[in-house]
Amino acid sequence: MSLLRPLLNGYLRQIEKRRLARTTDVSHIRRRLAFQARYFFHAPRGTRQRWDTFTAGGRHVGALEVVPPELNSDAVIFYIHGGGFVFGNPRTHAAMLGHLAGLLGMRAVLPEYALAPESPYPAAVADIRTAWNGLIASGVRPSRIFVGGDSAGGALALGLLAELASSGAAQPGGVFCFSPLTDLTFSGESIRSNAKSEALLPAQRAHEMAQLYLAGQDAEDPRVSPLFANYKGAAPVWITVGDTEMLRDDARRMVARLKADKVQVTFVEQHDLPHVWPLFHNILPEARQCLNALAEWIRPQLDLPSEN
Repeated sequence: MSLLRPLLNGYLRQIEKRRLARTTDVSHIRRRLAFQARYFFHAPRGTRQRWDTFTAGGRHVGALEVVPPELNSDAVIFYIHGGGFVFGNPRTHAAMLGHLAGLLGMRAVLPEYALAPESPYPAAVADIRTAWNGLIASGVRPSRIFVGGDSAGGALALGLLAELASSGAAQPGGVFCFSPLTDLTFSGESIRSNAKSEALLPAQRAHEMAQLYLAGQDAEDPRVSPLFANYKGAAPVWITVGDTEMLRDDARRMVARLKADKVQVTFVEQHDLPHVWPLFHNILPEARQCLNALAEWIRPQLDLPSEN
């Protein structure tokens, strides 16, 4: 483990976690995250970004396209940002996707889905499916798309996978998740046992954030908690989580659920790393190592040459 890991964890626990615990103004959290992403997260030099719109079924969803300096594949990363269904946007995660896209030589598309509390469930789910259908309608084959997501975005990514599998629709090439939220009932033991060791998320705010999104929807509904969904016939999945995260058991139980449905799963549990640590790829060696490992998982499934 790098020397920067404990320094980053200490900063997050003492500053950001406490700020999230006491801030009730959603718009303030959104502005601060946007500011931090703009000034602290940077994509590789030469990475291009542009906004696009995907249309399907009479719906329209904006999306940020991130293109690496060297584009040499027709495959696409379809990435769903996290943020508790309440904050975050494509730009807050664009730098991380720029780094991953550069490793693979393929572009990334980040849909701008509707956020709670202004637009609770099912708005986000509908927007993600619209963007997925629109991307396919643009000419990209499903098997050439890798769906990814972090935290709440991981819930939406796995929810999309379950929806496609249950309906018999064409599957993506694979799905990957960083620290996914999979159970909005918060029944995992690590929600409580890791409440103190968790570097970023305040456990006492979890139910509050979830209710803003659910707005009365049953938390056990598999459309909001992918842990309870059916994945028979689903594409391969890659999941990573830190062992001190309060969502550790969301990931562990999700892996068990996928394996029970005979889905090919790769699970990487790391020691004492913060929630969605790949976001810190500019400063944290473990973040870059994680993105490198993910790229190595994606390459052979797309017949891309390995860098090793």
